[in-house]
Amino acid sequence: MIIVGLTGSIGMGKSTAAKMFEQAGVPVYDADETVHRLYAGRASPLIEQAFPGTVVDGIVDRKKLAQAVLNDSQAMKKLEAIVHPLVHEEESLFLEQAKFDREPMVVLDIPLLFEAGGKDRVDRIVVVSAAADVQRQRVLAREGMTIEKFESILSRQMSDHEKRAKADFIIDSNVSFEAMQEQIDLIIEQLSKH
Repeated sequence: MIIVGLTGSIGMGKSTAAKMFEQAGVPVYDADETVHRLYAGRASPLIEQAFPGTVVDGIVDRKKLAQAVLNDSQAMKKLEAIVHPLVHEEESLFLEQAKFDREPMVVLDIPLLFEAGGKDRVDRIVVVSAAADVQRQRVLAREGMTIEKFESILSRQMSDHEKRAKADFIIDSNVSFEAMQEQIDLIIEQLSKH
């Protein structure tokens, strides 16, 4: 089974690419979606204990949590120490199931693949990339996003240039959905030959 790591900085189109892999029949593990699930379940009491007042009705309030950890590297490390092991556990279950199902290929959609040292867990790395001005436009169009928040997120991410240099494949998301799907189909085809 080929394990593909899918990554890209914020606003690059990684989630769109992940959906396209799924539509092409490749199972996708979505780390962000897992975090959302954990924030409404297993992780919420642990986060409330570490950051009192950040959980409302048993669900982590992402805005309150962001205020508690934004621009505070110690708080961020504390949060990661709670969330990362749970995310890895879920990822392992996904991979076990895929092996059991004899899937020829799976995608791990991991936003901070390089930053969190995840490149050793995958066989090939696909980076989704777009022009900096397109990225900025996409991110600032998100509800509740500010320039300060965007720059804080970017400061914790490896540069797009570095990610592209470490990639086995690059998906250009400056194009139409059809052209993006063609790039993905080609990657699947190339990886299926191995």
